Parts: sequence; structure tokens; C-alpha cells
Amino acid sequence: MEQQAVQLGKEIFSCSICLDLLKDPVTTSCGHSYCMKCIETHWDEEDPKGVHSCPQCGKTFIWRPVLEKSTILSGLIKQLKKTGLQITPADQCPAGLEDVACDFCIGRKLKAIKSCLVCLASYCEKHLRPHYDSAAFKKHKLVEPSKNLQENICSKHDEVMKMFCRNDQKCICLICLMDEHRDHETVSAAAERTERQRELEERRGNIQQRIQDREKDVKLLQQEVETINVSADKAVEDSEKIFTELIRLLQKRSSEVKQQIRSQQETEVSRVKDVQEKLEQEISELKRKDAELEQLSHTEDHTQFLLNYPSLPALSESTHSSSINIRPLGHFEDVTAAVSELRDKLQDVLRDSWTNISLKVTEVDVLLSEPEPKSRAGFLRYSCEITLDPNTTNSWLVLSEGIRKVTRTIQCQSYSSHPDRFTGWRQVLSGEGLTGRCYWEVEWSGMLIYVAVAYKNMSRVGSGNEYGFGGNDKSWALECYQNSYHRFGHNNIWTSISGPGSSRVGVYLDHRAGILSFYSVSETMTLLHRVQTTFTLPLHAGVWVGYADSAEFCKPK
Repeated sequence: MEQQAVQLGKEIFSCSICLDLLKDPVTTSCGHSYCMKCIETHWDEEDPKGVHSCPQCGKTFIWRPVLEKSTILSGLIKQLKKTGLQITPADQCPAGLEDVACDFCIGRKLKAIKSCLVCLASYCEKHLRPHYDSAAFKKHKLVEPSKNLQENICSKHDEVMKMFCRNDQKCICLICLMDEHRDHETVSAAAERTERQRELEERRGNIQQRIQDREKDVKLLQQEVETINVSADKAVEDSEKIFTELIRLLQKRSSEVKQQIRSQQETEVSRVKDVQEKLEQEISELKRKDAELEQLSHTEDHTQFLLNYPSLPALSESTHSSSINIRPLGHFEDVTAAVSELRDKLQDVLRDSWTNISLKVTEVDVLLSEPEPKSRAGFLRYSCEITLDPNTTNSWLVLSEGIRKVTRTIQCQSYSSHPDRFTGWRQVLSGEGLTGRCYWEVEWSGMLIYVAVAYKNMSRVGSGNEYGFGGNDKSWALECYQNSYHRFGHNNIWTSISGPGSSRVGVYLDHRAGILSFYSVSETMTLLHRVQTTFTLPLHAGVWVGYADSAEFCKPK
């Protein structure tokens, strides 16, 4: 009896929001009690400027009520705790706002622990007991509590939907089966679930495998990031050391030049001062003699003049030239000019070297695998406009259509001599080098043509096989014969291939990944041949026109 009272107290003094004993209980004007924090949080989640309501009875309040702690409830709850109140098990808790309520509870509903797909009802532990104890319910399907049981009812016939129509891909009831779905392929919902479950597990397996693959890729990328950071830090450190050494070397040379200039300055100034001192002594001596002569010139006694004249010393020969050559320009301008020349040379070297350094920096490119496009629209995202180089054109070919089209002629053309011109083979290369991802298409007519790519340093002069596209290690060529595809060649190794005939060939190049693919282009694209290698230089697009009328590199569309 005491235990029942305690249990009753638990139900009465529980907060319907958190389903636990009231903490700091407050009571609204409609008489329902809540934890102060629970009801305030509930109202905070409602529109703060709108009407607030009671979670239990739904009564609305135009103004948000001012809540004050209920001292009576607080005292009663403390007393209940002192009498040994036990926490109600979760399966006997009242249903909260987010819970599935028992459909058989009268009055305050408890939280459901199972739903029955046959009864289409949810049960608490007490009302679920017959499903476990009675043989009449043994075949009923129990699942986790669900609020969506009514979705299992046919909206048209108000019957449980136990069948599945594969024609309409929908669940149906037995009346639907006998009615509008009579001639359709139908199976039980359980059978369809088994089939879909198998597909689901297969898809899950694929997804889990992809997750594992992607996780491996993520780890590889993380390692790549660490490698990039370590390599970059080392390159920065090494570069700073090298530039510091270079700066020190320049400072040392600057100091040496300065020291040499000062030393030479001291030497030359000393020489000049030495000459200057001798000249000044000579000037003093000459002035003294000039004074003696002046004194003698003023002697009035002729006899004394004649007696003293012979005693005057003869004028000694000057030890220096009467004229000193002074350079019109400064003495050390040549040094400045030489240093300036060094600066210019260093600037040229640094400029060329800097271009190479910048190129090496930009060439650092982590090859992140990107799948080859699957559709022509995907390939056209990488399309590039190819123009041909007139300097490479064989004399039996003529270019037109903005140097995108090449036509075979019956009369040899008088082209000027050029080291890039093909002399023995009727072929031509594009002017621009191709790197990165590129795609282009060649439209041709006639009997035989080679669609190719090649390095610029491919040999040009000669008529042997090694000078034609595909006959050397610097070119790759697809041979197209009468709208079919006959062979593929590289380094004079030719492989027979087959594929649907087409007058248009698509070429896809991923230079960094080393992928070269040839496609037959019509209403669909068919792969004819793919090369996986390592390209060391930019590639040039090319064609050899054999028994073909013409070949044109199409504009991207």
C-alpha cells in the first residue's frame, strides 16, 4: 500500500516535459506544473513574440506568464524523497511530446515500447503482455514504436497494405490486388522487402567499400600534405641558405672592390702629392731667383751690375713637364662601369634563372586522380582550338580555314626552306605545345590518314619510317583507313585495333597523368585506343594526309 502511494506520488509530481520529478516546480494558471527550466525552455523555442501555450492542455496565454516557484510542491517533493520514492522504469514513464504513446492506456498514457504491424497499434509494457502470452497474437509482427502506423492503411479501401505492385512500384491492399492491379505483377510486401533488402545490402556493401577506399585516399592525401609541407619547408630553408651565401659572396666582392679602390686611391693621391711637393719646392726656388734678378735689375751702378751678373747661378732644368695631363673624366668611372656591367650580367642571369626557378615551382603539381570524362559534353570542357604551324607543312600540303585545315595537293608547293618543315612525309604539326588536359577533334575525308601527337624535337628531314608519325619514340599515331580504324603506332611498333567507323576522331590528352586516348566520334563516343605513359615534353597535335582529301581541326563547340 505504501509502495502504491509512492508510485502515485511519482506520477503526480512528475514534469510532463522531462518526465522526471519536478525541479524548482512552477504552476501555470491552468493548474499544470512543470520544472521551471523545462517550461521556460519550451516557451523559448516557441515564437518569442507569439502566443504561448500549455504543453499538456494546450491553453494559450496572450502574454507570457510570469513564473514563480511553488513552495508547496517543493516541500511535498522533498517529503516524497524522504519516504523512499523510487524512480519509475523507463517503460512505465508517461509519454512525452516526442514519444509514441500507448494506444490502450486510459487517461494519462504511458510511453509505448512496441508497435504491432497487424493491430496497427502501439503498446506500453502492461498492454503489450497479451502479445507475448496469448497464442492469438503469436504471428503478429512487433517493431520499435512508430507514429506512422496509419501509413500502412490503404487510403482507398481502409485495409492493411500487405502486397506490392511492381508495375506501379507501390504498396497495395488485397482489394487493390483484385481491382485495378489485377493484371499487374504483384508480390507480397514481405517478398518484395526480401528482394529490396538484398539490393540494400549489396548497395551498403558497395558504399562501405567506397568508404574504405575513400578513407585510404584521405590517408594518402594527408600523407601527401605532410610530404608537401616537409618538402616546401626544406626548399625554403635551402633556398634561404643559398641566397644568404650568394648575398655574402656579393658583400665580400663589394668589400674587396671597396678596399681595392681605397688602396689605389691612397697610392695615386700619394703620387700626386709627391709631385705637388716637388713642384712647390721648385716654385719657391724660382721665386727666390726671380727676386735676386729683380734686385739686380734695379742696380744703378753699371759696373756693379756687370760684376754681379756672372755670379748668378744658371736656371736648372725642370724635373717635370711644363704641362700635366688631367683626365677629363673621373679616375674611377671605369671601375663603376665594370661593376655596372657585372650588375647587368647578374641581372640577366638572375632573370633567366628566376624564370627557370618559377617554372620549377609552378611545375609542382600533386596528381590528384580525376576520371576521364564519360560523355562528349564532358570532353568538350577541356576542348582547345588547334592551329597548324605553316613552317612544319610538307610541300605537298596546303593550309586553309585559318590554318586549321590541311589539304593534299597534286602539285608540289614552293615553300621556303625551314628547319621545322617535314620533307619526306606529308604531315604537319600544330604551332602550340599542349600540356595539362586537352581535347580536340579532327574531321577528315578520303581513304587514309594518321591522327597523331608528337614532341617538337621529332626529326623532320627524311623519308624513312622513323620520320613518320608513329615510327619513332617521339610520336604516337592512330591510322584511320576508309572510315575504320586500322592500327596504332609508337616507336615503329604497330598494334591492330578495331572500332566503329567515323569521319571524326576525338583526341583526349592528360599530359600530367600520361594519358592519351583516341575516340570515334559520331552520335556517341567510342574508345579506340588508350595510352598510359610518361610525357617529358609538351606535345603537338599533328596529321599525316595519305590518300585523304583533307583533314580539319574542328573549332570547339
